[in-house]
Parts: sequence; C-alpha cells; structure tokens
Amino acid sequence: MLQLFISGLTMGSIYALTALALVLTFNITGVLNLALGEFLALGALLAASLYAAGLPLAAAFLIAVAAVAVLAGLLERVAVKPAIQSSVLTLVVITVGISISLRGLALLIWGTDPVSLPAFSEGGPLVAGGAAINLQSLWIVGLLAAALAGLYAFFELTYAGKAVRACVINRTAARLVGINPSAMSFAAFIASGALGAAAGIFITPVTLATYDMGFLLGVKGFVAAVLGGMQNVGGAVLGGLLLGLLEAYGAGLVSSGLKDALALLVLLAVLLMRPEGLFSPAVRKV
Repeated sequence: MLQLFISGLTMGSIYALTALALVLTFNITGVLNLALGEFLALGALLAASLYAAGLPLAAAFLIAVAAVAVLAGLLERVAVKPAIQSSVLTLVVITVGISISLRGLALLIWGTDPVSLPAFSEGGPLVAGGAAINLQSLWIVGLLAAALAGLYAFFELTYAGKAVRACVINRTAARLVGINPSAMSFAAFIASGALGAAAGIFITPVTLATYDMGFLLGVKGFVAAVLGGMQNVGGAVLGGLLLGLLEAYGAGLVSSGLKDALALLVLLAVLLMRPEGLFSPAVRKV
C-alpha cells in the first residue's frame, strides 16, 4: 500500500503542476489553455535533444524551459490576444488548434521514438517501510513544493503579484487603476509554458518522452483542475494529488486498465455532482 501511495504521489505531483498552470492561466486571462500538455512534451523533447547533443543536463534544462516559455508567450501574442474578446468556445477552439499544431510539429521533428534523460541524482532507490522510493520521485515532489512556495512569495510579497491578483478579482477595476491585463495575460502564458516544460523534463527520466505524451498529461491536468475547482489554486494542487492516488490505488488494487479510464470517470462524476469542484465553496442555487 505504501508503494502505491508513493507512485500515486509522484504522478499526482505532475498532474498538480499541470493543473496549477492551467488554473493560473484561466484565472488571469479567462482562457482555458488546452495546449498546456504540449508545453510539457516540447520541454521534455527539447531537453533530451540538447542533452544528446552534448550539453550538460542543467544547461539543457534551462534552455528548454526558456525556449518553451518564449514559445508560449509568442503563441499568446499571435493566436490568443487578437481573439481575447471572443467567446469562451472560440478561445477553447484556438487552444485546441495550437495543441494539434504543436503535436504535429513535434512528430515532424522528433518522430515516434521515445527519448529519455538521465535521473537528476545518482544512486539506487531509497527504502522506507518496505517501499522503494525512486530518487527522481523526490525531485518531482520537490518541484511541486518549490512551485507552490515561489507562487506564494510572488503573490504575497511582490507588486507584480498583487497586480496579477487584482486582474483575477476584477479586470476592469485593475485596468482603471493602471494595471495592464494584456501584460498580465502575456506573463501568465510565459509562466505556464515554463512551468509545463519544467514538469515535462522532471518526469522524463521516469516515463520517457514522446511527441504525444502531452495529450494525456493535459487531460489529466484538466481533470485535476476540475476536481479541485477551476478558480481554486490550492484545490487544483489537491485535485492533482488526489487523482494520482486514485489512479495508483485503482491500478494496483483493481486493474491496471483502470489507470487512464479512471480520470475520465472522475471527471464525469465531479461534473455531475459538484461542478464547482470538490475543494471550492458550494454554489447556492437560487
């Protein structure tokens, strides 16, 4: 059981990171960025190629994260910003189109063969309570903790963070006091691109990277965000961890075939019974 918990916590951390980036972008821009999973895939594939070309792992990581962040910002300026006043459905269709285009580009460049990166730490797994803990799992959980700490410091301790919070609460009022929501939207896409790329790189030593890995991770991140509540940052993290644990225990105790189907079952159940999310205040019906 402890081994399943560790496996679920590892994958749940990746889902939580994806959900975190998704919820932040949605709350700041009002855009549900369904291309986020492709940012994970591009970060992982680019870092693997740079490492294979001879760059140190740390340099490959930094360059890949920066490149995906720039690409995310560029896509926001070119594809999203011109249509920001359009309906929610139109914006969703745009991000789906971006996702399909990026996946096709990755297929052309990297093909269908999986690529990998070495583990960030050398040495065998740790053993605790009879369960083996992969060192890379600790890096993944650490990335989630670092992302949460960084976001807390940014929102609570910096002027830019307070400006972002103002845009989340009321974009019109924020504009009236001199805050530029367009700049906040640009920054949100850059941050989500960097966070997604970092998550993809961290998971690659465990799962390998392929051109289409982003689709399923994006779906899981979306389910985690819905599970926790689309307007609840903390809920998105809890939703990701809960989804990872449900998958691990479902696959380990019932059937491995449930691993991916469970995410869609959970999404359907939450949308039917509590569409505002498990960790958001209940919406009163009038």
